[in-house]
Amino acid sequence: MRRTQLAEFMRRMEPDSIAIIASAPERTRSNDTEYRYRQDSDFYYLTGFHEPEAIAVIAPAHAEHKYTLFVRPRDPERETWDGRRAGVEGAVAEFGADKAFPVAEFHTQARDLLNGARNLYYRLGVNAELDEAIINHIRAMRARTRLYRAPDSITDPGVILHELRLVKSAEEIELMQRSADIAAEAHVEAMRAVRPGMNEYEIEALIEYNFRRNGAAAPAYTSIVGGGANATVLHYITNDAPLRDGDLLLVDAGAEYQGYASDITRTFPINGRYTEAQREVYSAVLETQLACVEMVKPGVTMGELNKRATEMLTASMVRLGLLTGEVEKLIEEQTYKRFYMHMVGHYLGMDVHDVGRYQVDGQDRPLEAGIIITIEPGLYIAETAENIPDKYRGIGVRIEDDVLVTPAGQRVLTAKAPKQLEEIEKLMAQ
Repeated sequence: MRRTQLAEFMRRMEPDSIAIIASAPERTRSNDTEYRYRQDSDFYYLTGFHEPEAIAVIAPAHAEHKYTLFVRPRDPERETWDGRRAGVEGAVAEFGADKAFPVAEFHTQARDLLNGARNLYYRLGVNAELDEAIINHIRAMRARTRLYRAPDSITDPGVILHELRLVKSAEEIELMQRSADIAAEAHVEAMRAVRPGMNEYEIEALIEYNFRRNGAAAPAYTSIVGGGANATVLHYITNDAPLRDGDLLLVDAGAEYQGYASDITRTFPINGRYTEAQREVYSAVLETQLACVEMVKPGVTMGELNKRATEMLTASMVRLGLLTGEVEKLIEEQTYKRFYMHMVGHYLGMDVHDVGRYQVDGQDRPLEAGIIITIEPGLYIAETAENIPDKYRGIGVRIEDDVLVTPAGQRVLTAKAPKQLEEIEKLMAQ
C-alpha cells in the first residue's frame, strides 16, 4: 500500500522537483520521560516508517535513488534501553527505500540533493531546527551559483498529500472498518458494564482496555466520558466524576488501528433506562443524525449536511421549549448555538480531524466516493440555562457515526454500536 501511495505522490509532483518530509519529533512528557511516540501522519502515509529522527527525500527525476531514507543507525547500547531500530539496512529491506543513510549525514548531502531541483516540497513551520537548516542550505547554494542551482520555490507537500489522504483506497477502508469495529465493541462493553456509583474513569479504562486487547495501538484521541451535566461540555476529558443514578453518560471514544482512526459517540442511561425528558432530547438528536446519514452520497457537501442538521435541531429546540420564535430567524441570528455549537461532522482518516479542504475556489467541496466523514449532531443543555423547562437541565446528547461515501450512497462503518433507544435499553438489561 505504501509503495502505491508513494508512487502516486511522485506522479503528482511537479517536474524537476524534490520533496523532503520529516518524521515527528519525540515529545517530553516530564523531565526525562517522553510521551508514547506517534509518527507524523504524512510521513507514515508515504513511508510506513514508525521511528523518530528520520527524513524522507523523494526525487522522481533521480536516475537511481528516487526514494531515500535518512534514519537512526543500529546502536546496540541504545537498543538495549529503547528497543530495536530498523537502521540503514532495515530502511531498505523492510521499508522499501532505494537508498538509506544515517540521519546525521542528511546535512552533509542536503545541497547535492537539492541541486538542480526547480521546486522543493517541504512543510515550513513544523520543525524549526530543520526549517533553519534547509533555508541556510538554500541560501548557501544561491551564493555559489557556479556550483549549485537552488530551488526556485518551496511548496507545502500537503497540497498533494492531503488530497491523496482524503480519498481512501480499498486497503485503507479495510483498516478503518477494523478500527470502527474495535471502537464499536468497546462502546458496547461500556453500555453493558456501567452502573450507578461507578466513576467516569472506570468506563474510560474499560473502553481503552478493549481497544488494546483488540489490537488498536491507542485511543485515536483523548476519550470523553461525561456523566450528567459533564456531557454538556463538548471536549470534557477530566473523566473523574461519579456516575449518578438517573443521569446520562456521553462517551466519545475512538481507536487507532494501524495508523487509522475511528470516532464514535454514544449517549446512554447510567441505570439502563432513559427518562421521559432524556428520551425527548435523545430522539431529537437521533432523528437529525439519521436524516443526515441518509443524505450522504457523492455530490453532497458538508455545508448541506450542516444546514440540514441546524434546521432540524433548531426546530426540535422550539418544539421542546428550549427556544421560542421562527426557526429561520433563530438560525439567521444563530440563537440555536445556545444548545448546538459545532458543525455536524468532519473528515476522518489517519487523523481524527483529518486533512483535506472543505472548500475549493470559495465553494463547498462536494463529497466523493472514498471519503470518510463523521455525522455527529448534538444538544447540550447546561444546568445554568435560563428560560427553559427544568426537566431538560443538565442533559447532553451527541450521537456520532463514521460514514463512508460510496458510489451509490453511504456505508456506516460504526453500525455495530447500537444507537436506537430500545436497542440500547435491551442491551443494558442483559
